[in-house]
Amino acid sequence: MSVLEGKKIVLIITGGIAAYKTASLVRLFMKRGCEVQVIMTPKAHNFITPLTLSTLSKKPVYTQFFEGNTGEWNNHVDLALHADYLVVAPATSNTLSKMASAEADNLALATYLSAKNTVFFAPAMDLDMYKNPYNQENIKKLQQKGDILIPPNKGELASGLEGEGRMAEPEEILDFIENYIRKELIFYKKKLLITAGPTYEPIDPVRFIGNHSSGKMGFEIAKAAEKLGAEVTLVSGPTCQKLSHYSSIKRIDVMSSEEMYQKVTEHYQSTDIVIMAAAVADYRPETVSKTKIKKNEESFSLPLLKNKDILLELGKTKSNQFLVGFALETNNEEENALTKLNKKNLNMIVLNSLQDKGAGFSYDTNKITILDNKGGIEYFDLQTKEKVAENILKSIHERIKT
Repeated sequence: MSVLEGKKIVLIITGGIAAYKTASLVRLFMKRGCEVQVIMTPKAHNFITPLTLSTLSKKPVYTQFFEGNTGEWNNHVDLALHADYLVVAPATSNTLSKMASAEADNLALATYLSAKNTVFFAPAMDLDMYKNPYNQENIKKLQQKGDILIPPNKGELASGLEGEGRMAEPEEILDFIENYIRKELIFYKKKLLITAGPTYEPIDPVRFIGNHSSGKMGFEIAKAAEKLGAEVTLVSGPTCQKLSHYSSIKRIDVMSSEEMYQKVTEHYQSTDIVIMAAAVADYRPETVSKTKIKKNEESFSLPLLKNKDILLELGKTKSNQFLVGFALETNNEEENALTKLNKKNLNMIVLNSLQDKGAGFSYDTNKITILDNKGGIEYFDLQTKEKVAENILKSIHERIKT
């Protein structure tokens, strides 16, 4: 999933030859799940048509303060405040000069001057124009104000010269903006290892020991962590949960407790934060039949062996990892959760109670209590698992900071 998904972008297009690239830029923003509002300077119409950009953005393109046919006012203040980010591309020498000197002789510039959010600008001009001291001074003024420069490329220019001044390619602009946003996220460059779902312990080729875990909680945590900039590895037992639009999450599917143990320990030492949300089976059959067991007897005994306690093993070898466990309890909830936290050397534990309506397996909601190894405790009301995931990650972040 892109960190731009759901973001509102105002794209200001000015009158330079590089404006022809903005059709691809709009398309890329739309593919990232953005809402794109295009504003063009009057001279930009010489290089690309509003119809093209309107078709791609699925919104009317604005140029004038008032619409000629209806007289309707295009409110530059509302346009600016509506956006999460403003992107000026191409930013010509003329427009850069006006931005730096706070001129507002068209709708695009008036919108820029009304912006309170982050502004990115991608210069596009000939080599000597870009190197001109006054242009460089204007760029520095904009950067000092807080606007973000998307550096131009070196290459063939419209004049036929070779050099710096060519606007960054649309893909480069998108990558630059996404990387900038990621750096502002609370888990930027943090590696998170998350487990989810049940484990199935085979009895014979068609039967297994399992539980009712849907995996939804673990998957929501993985999605929320990715949105917050983390590098996420998700080890999941059998589940129908999907990760559509979250292609950067590394998903590893396993079946049994032993398989989960192997994959978790394989990634453990290189991980910053480990969140063990899976419902791992405590026992497995002592022997697994290679053929389907027939129901010949009136009663049937199945000897069980204890599985490795993955969380306990991780706690024993913990170095710098922040280790989070889950406790699903039916009685003496907080007492049992604290015992588990201390016994397994956890930093934090997330407690759910099967006594709470709407919490536990198979629900889209959950009600949690968070306890930590410093005596801290937080209570949360019943919420969607998406919101619960956000709260868990924010709680982890607060504890890592201190």
